[in-house]
Parts: sequence; structure tokens; C-alpha cells
Amino acid sequence: MGKITGFMEFERQEEDHLEPVARLKNYKEFVITLTDAQAKVQGARCMDCGIPFCNTGCPVNNIIPDWNDLVFHGNYRHALENLHSTNNFPEFTGRICPAPCESACTLGINDDPVGIKSIERKIIDTGWEHGWVVPQPPSQRTGRKVAIVGSGPAGLAAAQQLARVGHDVTVFEKSDRLGGLLRYGIPDFKMEKDLIDRRVEQMQAEGVTFRTGVLIGKDFPASVSNMARDTIFPEDLEKEFDAVIMAGGAEQPRDLPVPGRQLKGVHFAMDFLPQQNRVNAGDKLKDQLKATGKHVIVIGGGDTGSDCVGTSNRHGAASVTQFELLPQPPEHENKPLVWPYWPTRMRTSSSHEEGCERDWAVATKRLEGKGGKVDKLIACRVEWKDGKMTEVPDSEFELKADLVLLAMGFVSPVQQVLDAFGVQKDPRGNARATTEGELAYQTSNPKVFTAGDMRRGQSLVVWAIREGRQCARAVDEFLMGASVLPR
Repeated sequence: MGKITGFMEFERQEEDHLEPVARLKNYKEFVITLTDAQAKVQGARCMDCGIPFCNTGCPVNNIIPDWNDLVFHGNYRHALENLHSTNNFPEFTGRICPAPCESACTLGINDDPVGIKSIERKIIDTGWEHGWVVPQPPSQRTGRKVAIVGSGPAGLAAAQQLARVGHDVTVFEKSDRLGGLLRYGIPDFKMEKDLIDRRVEQMQAEGVTFRTGVLIGKDFPASVSNMARDTIFPEDLEKEFDAVIMAGGAEQPRDLPVPGRQLKGVHFAMDFLPQQNRVNAGDKLKDQLKATGKHVIVIGGGDTGSDCVGTSNRHGAASVTQFELLPQPPEHENKPLVWPYWPTRMRTSSSHEEGCERDWAVATKRLEGKGGKVDKLIACRVEWKDGKMTEVPDSEFELKADLVLLAMGFVSPVQQVLDAFGVQKDPRGNARATTEGELAYQTSNPKVFTAGDMRRGQSLVVWAIREGRQCARAVDEFLMGASVLPR
């Protein structure tokens, strides 16, 4: 490493950010990328640890110690080449990945881990600033055609990899803009959408064709957003293309089957968040779902719930309360027990810091309202024993609620899409496909492959990128008999 004793000399430094009073005024990103001097010091904290568990803690297997050392020496261009060798879109992961690599950092056993995510963001932001991120069109074309259904991180990663080895790639997206849940789901204050746009421009220069507003299939559930103007049947897609990749998201939300669910003012999180993305993009919505002046209750303690909190506060909500069904996790994990795996511990997001009441081990019993509109939520305390939940006697309470947002996760991909392709499904309703061997990422339909949430279920953007890249290699081998793409 560049400085062998750096991990003993320097403290971890988090990225600076605007204070809540300033950042609540708009939907712009508020995290400030490290300076060159700060990145050098943080890179110096990377140990000569012998076995870099961060490599395996990272789903895309980023070669983290190498680019930490390059940043320490100020060699950002080679650091960018190293980073891009495993990750097509580090500007996405450098902003919204929860950084499992840092949980696996050897230094993290008895100290603060290396700030890997902040260094990653510094590398890619520097690359864009200096014009080092350029199209890489293929030297020759294969004449083979691949269709990709879904333009989220899995679909985009697969498309870029396949285009760079010469295949004619077309990406189909049912929304009016590209990016999947990166576009319509992740708030702009966490990731501004020009980051997607400039990658799309790069990929178009590499030969990728994008078609928006196109639904692949027919019947579609009302609980999932669909902006499609055109429809293509899967059988027609299979006739036109040599291979198809299903790379959609796990978009079917988990519902709340309690009395009063039908009341006005009770919505899925994905009814709420994409609307603000569209308004930020310049769309004029006639009836935008807003939290302005309302008492908001968010049911679900994960990232989607946190995004609802941050958006509600920017709307000017009267109050925001977030419930979680599970018990409150500990402030600090038992590192000797869980390292190098992802720990369960108390996590406070930037949205929580902006203002939110949080509560745990709370179950919703019913929703009540007047004139068909919700105005209160009735809940109770629960306790957990041996994995089973029971209601705490005499613990029922009520809260004022003008807007209830259901952010309890996603149960599966849209089943109608999988059924339309006629592929086998696993017990959780995902497309069945292995990740190993000659049939990697191939469904029961030999011509149809799958990657990302549609194969593994609701997961992280970094897992989607990994699977998109690996699926691209599997498709390339299927079409050409061999592949030079990385595994």
C-alpha cells in the first residue's frame, strides 16, 4: 500500500454534506465529494491486510485495495480503469449502494472501516470531470440481435457489455424515460438523473438502441406503474431477436391487508415517489400525490420508507412517523460474531436526520376515516419470540394520519411478464435460473435469460449490475460459443 502505517495514523472522514435546513429547500444532491487531499488520506487508511475481504464483500468484486493505492498516489485515470473493469456504473453505486464492502473491511474489525464508497464516488466524479469516460464502440459487429426487457441497472449493464462485443442490442422500457427504479423510485436528492442520461448517451454511441413506452406482455397489475403506449408480445420478440434478457425489477409491492386499506389517502410508496421524480423532470401532473401540511405515516423501515420520509419533508409535511414491524436493532453490531458479513444494527439515514419520528415493533391493526378518507391509524405493540410475533396486551394506540404510505418491500417481479414468456418460476415467484455452469442465467426457455431482481428478487443496485454483467457473458457464450467478457 502507499502508506503502510496509514490505518494507524488517520481517522475515517465522512463526506461533507449540506445541513438539513439548506437541503430541504430543493431536490438536489447534498453530499459533497471528497477533495483530492481528503481522498488521498482516506486511501492511505487501506491496510496491507493480506486477504482483502472487501473484494468478496462487494457483489461486483471491485478491486478495492488497488484503486485505493492509486488514489493515494493521485493516479485517478488508472484508478478509473480499475474501477470500470468490474463496475459499469460506479456513479450509481457510489451514491446509493449501502456499501457491504465496508462491512467486510479488515480494518473494520476493531476500528472504523476504510471509506470505500466515498473513494469510489471521488474516482468516477473525477473521471467525468476530466472527460475520461468515453464511448467504447466495438471494432466489428457480430450480426446477432439481443433484446433486453427493462432499463434498470441490470438491463443497462447487460446492454453495455453486449454492445461492446459487437451485438445489436435493443433495450425496451415501459416507462417514458430510461433507468427503471433508478429513475422512478430513487429520489433526486440521493441521485440526480443526469447521471443516467449521460450513461445513456454513452451507450447510444456504443450502438445500443433504446425504446421507451413499450410494454412487453399484455395484462398488467394496477399496483405497478405502466406508462407504455405500445405493446409487443413476447413471442414476437423471440422471433425478431436471437436472445432475450428479462431484466425488470421486483415491482410487485407488498400490501397491507387490514380494515380500512381501501380508504383514500392510503398509497403504495411507488405511487408517491415516482410522481416527484416526474415533477422534478419537468412533467406537469394534474393530481400529484403530496404530503404538504399532512400528518404522514410511513409503514416500513427500509430504504424505500426512508425515501418517503425525505420526500415528505421536502413537501412540507406537518409530521412524519415511520413504523417498523421488527424490533429496534442494536446501536452497534457484535463485530466478532458477524464480520465480514452485513450486520444488523441501527441505521439512521440522511432523511431521518431531516425530521422523523421512528418506532419499532409496531403492527397496524386498522385504518379509520371520515367521508371515505383516512384520518387515523390504529396500531399496537408486538413482541417477538422464537421468530413468532404476538400482540402485547393493552398496547393499542392511535395516530392522526392524513397520508399513509406503504413501504414494506416488494414480493416479486410482475407475474404477468414471466407468464407471458412461459418461464418456470421459483417458490418466491421469481424467474428460475441458476448463476453457474453452462446454463447460467438461462430460463426454462432456452432463448430467454434473466438477471437482477427478476431472477433474485428485491435486492441492491450493485447486485443488479453484477448479474447484468454476468448474464451478458452467458448470452455472449450462447450466441458465439465463447466470450471474452469478464465473469
